[in-house]
Amino acid sequence: MVRHIAQQLDPETPFLNDPAAQKLCRLLAAAGHVALFVGGCVRNTILGLPASDIDIATDALPERVIQIVQAAGCRAVPTGLAHGTVTVIVEDRPFEVTTFRRDVATDGRRAVVAFSESIVDDARRRDFTMNAIYADRYGVIVDPLDGLPDLRARHVRFIEDASLRIREDYLRTLRYFRFHACYAAPGGGWDADALAGIAANLDGLDTLSAERVGVEMIKLLSTADPAPAVAVMAQTGVLARVLPGADPQLVALLVHLEETLGLSPDPMARLAALGGDNVAKRLRLSRADQKRLEMICTHSVSALGRKAIGYLAGIRAGTGAVLLRAAMSNTPADPGWIAEISEGAEAVFPIRANDFPLLKGESLGAGLATLKSEWLASNLAKTKNELLKP
Repeated sequence: MVRHIAQQLDPETPFLNDPAAQKLCRLLAAAGHVALFVGGCVRNTILGLPASDIDIATDALPERVIQIVQAAGCRAVPTGLAHGTVTVIVEDRPFEVTTFRRDVATDGRRAVVAFSESIVDDARRRDFTMNAIYADRYGVIVDPLDGLPDLRARHVRFIEDASLRIREDYLRTLRYFRFHACYAAPGGGWDADALAGIAANLDGLDTLSAERVGVEMIKLLSTADPAPAVAVMAQTGVLARVLPGADPQLVALLVHLEETLGLSPDPMARLAALGGDNVAKRLRLSRADQKRLEMICTHSVSALGRKAIGYLAGIRAGTGAVLLRAAMSNTPADPGWIAEISEGAEAVFPIRANDFPLLKGESLGAGLATLKSEWLASNLAKTKNELLKP
C-alpha cells in the first residue's frame, strides 16, 4: 500500500520553486504519468539540510520520457537507458529522470533491472528507508515503505532485509557508514540488523573496484565527524578489508583538533591518520590526493617547525601534517599554528645563486642545499646575513 502522508514540504522548499524542475514534472503529468521527486532532495529537505541534486522518478518508460520532453523542445540524453535513466535538459539544467524499476538479478556490483509501474517496487530496490521517500510537485510526501519515522529519528536502516540489500550491491556497506556519519542522531546507536548484515557479507567487499571504494571512503572521511563510523568499521571487520593495517584511534583526536581550530574537514589528513598498507593503490587516489597524502605523512613525523613544514608542504598539506603530529603526541591545539603554517607557505628562501659568484654546477647546488637545510632547521628564522656568515 502506497502511503500518501497528510503532510507537505514547506512551500518555500527550493526544488518546489525551481521553474525547470516544475516544468519537467508538469510535462510528465500532462502526458498522464507520475512524476515524483525522490532521494536526497526529499531526505535533506525534511531534515532541514541543503539539498543539491534533484532526481525524479516516474512510471513512464525511458523511451516515453524522451518522446515527451523532446516534443516540448527539451533535450534528452540517454545516459543509462538499460537502468531506466534519462538525463533531461530543461532550461540548461540537467535532471536525472528514472523509470520505476525492480531488480531481476545482481552480482553485488551491477543489477539487471525490469521496469515497473509500481512505486513500491521502485522503493524496495533502494538502500535505506530514508532514501525511499518521495514527494510530488506540490510537496505532498509519498512514503511507500514507512521510512519517514526512521528519517525523523535519524535512524539509518536498510530496507527490509539488510543482508539482501547488501548482496545487491556490496558498496552499500560503505554507504551505510557514510550515511550514519552524515545523518544519524548523535548518540543514537547503531542498527543491529544492519551490523549483522554487514558482518555476514564482508567477503563481498573484496569484489569492489578500488575506484568505488576510494570514492566512498573519501566521502566518509569528508563528513563532519567520521570517527564513530570508522571505529565501528574496525569493530565489524570492514576497515581491515578495505584498508588493511589501518587504525582508527587517531581519527577522533584529529577531528577534535580540526574542530578546536575551526577548520574544514580534510579527508587526506584523516586518511593519513588511519594509515594502512598501500593506501593510494587500494583507494586509487588521484595524483593530487596521493601527493598530498604523502606530504602529510612525511611531515607529520618531521622534526621541523611549523613554518618550515608550511614552506615545504603548503598550507593545506602543512596543516594536515601539523595536526596529525599533534594528534600523535596528544598535544592541545593552538590557534597560532595556522598563522605559522601560512607564514611559512608564503616565505621565500632568502639565498640566491648569485650570492655564490665563485661556485658553479654541483658545488653551487650543494651550497644552496646546505643553507636551505640550515634555514629550514631554524624554522625559517635565520636571515640571509646569518646564513652567509662564515
